[in-house]
Amino acid sequence: MPKSTFNLVFLAGLIAGCAIRLWFAAGGLWRRPEQPGGPVEVRRVPADWLLLRLTAVGMLGLPLIELFTGWLDFAVYHLPDWVGVVGAVVFVLALWLFWRSHADLGRQWSVRLEIQEGHALITEGVYRHIRHPMYAACFLWAIAQLLLLNNWIAGPAFLASFTLLYLRRVPREEQMLLGHFAVEYRAYVARTGRLVPRVWRS
Repeated sequence: MPKSTFNLVFLAGLIAGCAIRLWFAAGGLWRRPEQPGGPVEVRRVPADWLLLRLTAVGMLGLPLIELFTGWLDFAVYHLPDWVGVVGAVVFVLALWLFWRSHADLGRQWSVRLEIQEGHALITEGVYRHIRHPMYAACFLWAIAQLLLLNNWIAGPAFLASFTLLYLRRVPREEQMLLGHFAVEYRAYVARTGRLVPRVWRS
């Protein structure tokens, strides 16, 4: 069973985050109109498959092993309680941003890296300030995991694996959007930051 109150907080956040993703994944199927011609552009790279599953291990696999078994007890360390409180606050923020980024993206959201027929560039809601709020939410989630799970393996696992995915995927995602939306996307890039709002605009 979970080993501390903060482990329970993490488990509750993990369940909530998975519920948000499953809700919008199902909702996306209901909202997304069938396109006879299929997607306009899809980027599939074998390394993405591996990195997505590595990220799943870091986000779900290792934390669940830490929470419900004693297999990783050799890597446990201890931090002051205030660190866990900060982690809980960060997790709440991460879950809000994760939900809001899905809701603002609406039918444009897809698990795959693709451009759909009739695809629109979303620049409102949280996308008004940052281009990749869903990735920002995942980084906050990963930081919360590090603060709530005091384990040298399970704690940083999501942060490490997701960073690899982010560094590989985001440049290609932006390249695809630039190729499709051209001047509109260049203007959007000029006034927004990738993960945090820009303090100044070019």
